[in-house]
Amino acid sequence: MLLSVENLGVRIGKVEPLSSLSFTLDRGEILGLVGESGSGKSLTAMAVTGLLPLIGGRIAEGAVMFDGTDLSKLPEDRLRPYRGKRIALVTQNPMTALDPVQRIGDQVDIMARLHLGLDAKAARARTVELLTRLRIPEAVTVCDAYPHQLSGGMKQRIVIAMALAAEPDLIVADEPTTALDVTVQAQIIHILGELVRERGLALMLITHDMGVVAQVCDKVAVLYAGRLAETRAVGPLFASPHHPYTTALIDCIPREGMARGSLTGIPGLVPSVMSYPSGCRFHPRCPRADATCERTIPETRTLPDGGIVSCHHPLGGDHG
Repeated sequence: MLLSVENLGVRIGKVEPLSSLSFTLDRGEILGLVGESGSGKSLTAMAVTGLLPLIGGRIAEGAVMFDGTDLSKLPEDRLRPYRGKRIALVTQNPMTALDPVQRIGDQVDIMARLHLGLDAKAARARTVELLTRLRIPEAVTVCDAYPHQLSGGMKQRIVIAMALAAEPDLIVADEPTTALDVTVQAQIIHILGELVRERGLALMLITHDMGVVAQVCDKVAVLYAGRLAETRAVGPLFASPHHPYTTALIDCIPREGMARGSLTGIPGLVPSVMSYPSGCRFHPRCPRADATCERTIPETRTLPDGGIVSCHHPLGGDHG
């Protein structure tokens, strides 16, 4: 297994925004990490990539096992060779991810020069090859451009090229299509999927878009308020969700032929990390909640299909 996050707990100051988080990801797989804003998706990405100290955070418990090494135990100088070289991050907003005063080619070149030891000429040839592979026309000309001269979709392709330049084993893509229109979103997601299949990469795709997850992911980890609600293969999860929160997320997906006004939402809001409720954190919004849910944190149950769910009253049967 390339990546195994085991009982991960994250602390920032006196609060614990992530608790008891576990999932796995292997080469050639795409894991969708989903949940509403505030569920802990981006914080999970920072934990995996070792960036928590930038926001005053730390891994308080558990392990981040990457190819047999626990990254959570490594000091910064030993973690640095993993970050960028073997684990690449595609950040959330391509509009602000690039240095506005450096040319595009220089920003991509540096990854191959730093992590692969290529000289300037070889690094530029690799950059042009990557940009062409990512369907950027006139790649040589684009290398001489500045970020403000490119569209949002082009900038996102550049950020992906930077992630690929050092030939990583794992890409962590934190909502890579958030700022893009629907057509460009589809193109970017298709490109990421192709790269995983062709190169044998592992991709952790962080998103709030369950429609995207249904299209490209192999398995799904559903987060709510810093805890894992459900983890399963994508087919069984959409056919028969077991956690009420998963069901609620799926019900929020627009479908062709839906009657006007029939799209449902989830009542209430994701709680702040400063005000997590006792027991199951979803219970204030859950139609199945009872006194047990209010008092007791649900245990993780292993399902017959190999997935897991954390719920006192899991659902079963087909989801209509």
